[in-house]
Amino acid sequence: MSDTQKPVYGGQAVVEGVMFGGKYHTVTAVRRKDQTIDYFRLPREQKPIMKKLKKIPFIRGIVALLNSSGTGSKHLNFSAEQFEENEEKKEEKQPSKISMWLGVAVIGVLSFLFGKTLFTLIPLFLAETTRPIFKSDLSQILIEGLFKLILLLCYIYFVSLTPMIKRVFQYHGAEHKVINCFESGKPLTVENVQSASRLHYRCGSSFILFTVFVGVFVYMLVPTEPLWSRVVNRLMLIPVVLGIAFEVLQVTNLVRNIPVLRLLGYPGLWLQLLTTKEPADDQVEVALASFNELLRMEKETEEGLTTAEIV
Repeated sequence: MSDTQKPVYGGQAVVEGVMFGGKYHTVTAVRRKDQTIDYFRLPREQKPIMKKLKKIPFIRGIVALLNSSGTGSKHLNFSAEQFEENEEKKEEKQPSKISMWLGVAVIGVLSFLFGKTLFTLIPLFLAETTRPIFKSDLSQILIEGLFKLILLLCYIYFVSLTPMIKRVFQYHGAEHKVINCFESGKPLTVENVQSASRLHYRCGSSFILFTVFVGVFVYMLVPTEPLWSRVVNRLMLIPVVLGIAFEVLQVTNLVRNIPVLRLLGYPGLWLQLLTTKEPADDQVEVALASFNELLRMEKETEEGLTTAEIV
């Protein structure tokens, strides 16, 4: 079955587990201390207005981001609760509850508008400090983009050094491997999944990087002085940048099998070398458990809808 014929599934790494989402459901599987796997299942809301908005270019990216943020936070909360229960049962000293919630926040912050606001304003003010040297609008925009890129890379690199975030990034890699194995048509076994790439063109990490590049071009349309106007413009243009970056992500995914054009997605793949790590077999097992459960639920729903149409 070709990629175009296969359903499109997305995912997200959580604390000690993986969430996958389909057309009708989202499912998270987490590994408990006793090595059993626990599940959290959530039906997708099928509101007519949201369906219509998801079909509108540049608007659909904002809708997808808000939906994924809301749904993802529920799955993150579930995984964090399971992690907390496991920690309370351990006799030896382990990371505190504060560390656990910090870990959840670190993974989630780049996916929320608040995080995007911080990553928009901090580089702006840093660039403004170079105004005596780089005075033109173009130079200010380029310096701002450079600061944003450096801040993003440093942020991801340093948080990836913490044990908890490293494990979450391993589950992120497991999530990508499962999707790549599925899209390749190979049987979903631990061995086949481990042989798949941990990088994927549709990853949210690529989306975040594209917002940096898109921002450089969008900001050329507005002045950089005075400072208050620059701040207001950046905040007001966040939805525009996000909407365009989402479309860029879709394009790079569409052309990923076309020579030369596939290079467009390489910067996002390079960033994923930081946001994903090679998973262990037991982590792949959790990702597979989540994905297989999603496939089962999606199939049951499709069969139920087909039966209803026949009746």
